Amino acid sequence: MTLLLVEDDRLLAETLVDALGIAGHEVVHLDNGIDARVRLQGNHRLDMVLLDLNLPGLGGLEVLEALRRHDSSTPVLILTARGAVEDRVRGLDLGADDYLAKPFSLEELEARVRALMRRRAPSGLITVGELSFDSLAQRFSLGDEALALPPREQRLLGCLMRHAGQPVDKATLVREAFGEEELGDNAIEVYVHRLRKRLQGHRVNLRTVRGLGYLLEAP
Repeated sequence: MTLLLVEDDRLLAETLVDALGIAGHEVVHLDNGIDARVRLQGNHRLDMVLLDLNLPGLGGLEVLEALRRHDSSTPVLILTARGAVEDRVRGLDLGADDYLAKPFSLEELEARVRALMRRRAPSGLITVGELSFDSLAQRFSLGDEALALPPREQRLLGCLMRHAGQPVDKATLVREAFGEEELGDNAIEVYVHRLRKRLQGHRVNLRTVRGLGYLLEAP
């Protein structure tokens, strides 16, 4: 599994990276909230987030809130100071899956990580006609073949797949697929046009619903 550790205490972070690495995980470490928010935008390809709340640049609760605007499934384990009850409660309300109060043992941390992964949905497969999306592995297939996409098209199609069967307006697509990444005025139309060309000849439609947005559906 690939874990994102967001922790500004250098010594603690080094200890956790080593321990989780020995347990078989790949760990990406960031030490501030701004970089974490950028890393978690759109298609972040992470299995879990370990998130300290007291971070420089941007607080952990703000990072969590930004993540949950477009991603409701990636498990988040909050690392917080013992006694910070209000922050723990707010974190759980914002969509965190569990919390661990500092100081904690490495054995307990590893047990919490294992427990969260067991609770994660066993299948993140979404299927629309001949198009399939494994949201856990972030992989697409069309018919019997893998569908390789550039990063932006991948983010956009993943968002459309999560909303399959209902129109999605442009503002929602921009927010959920691209976060705060700057896009040109006609970027969504360009990417939708490219996706339509890729889907031609297969049992799946991407159409415009006037006044409502874009709709991905099986014919």
